[in-house]
Amino acid sequence: MNVQHFEKGLHYSDRDLVLLAKKLGRLATYCERLKDESSAIRVEAERRPTKKDKDQVKVMITVFLPGKEFRAESRRKSPIDAVDRCIEKLEPPLKKYKELKTGRGRAARFSKQRSKKRRVSPSALVA
Repeated sequence: MNVQHFEKGLHYSDRDLVLLAKKLGRLATYCERLKDESSAIRVEAERRPTKKDKDQVKVMITVFLPGKEFRAESRRKSPIDAVDRCIEKLEPPLKKYKELKTGRGRAARFSKQRSKKRRVSPSALVA
């Protein structure tokens, strides 16, 4: 699992780096379960001069998985809050992707049911 982190105009304290690693670890579990070495997480954080104090920090998280890219962006007052919001946005589609690829869970069962419904039996073609 490759995690890339880019900062522009801000620096994390040691405590913030530990929190950030812990939060990104939740996303990394989805990538590890798929057992692909090419999967990666890219985090970009940037402090921007804005009129609103709430929008000063912009965080973008991109998750690269086989055949898919998931991306979330958030603007908050602190970088940890922005990362929290990005993770909240990314978890549902990552869970669905993992379930489809590993063959477990509701999403996989639903796709199997849909494929069964589409099949046409030979007796139906004769009639």
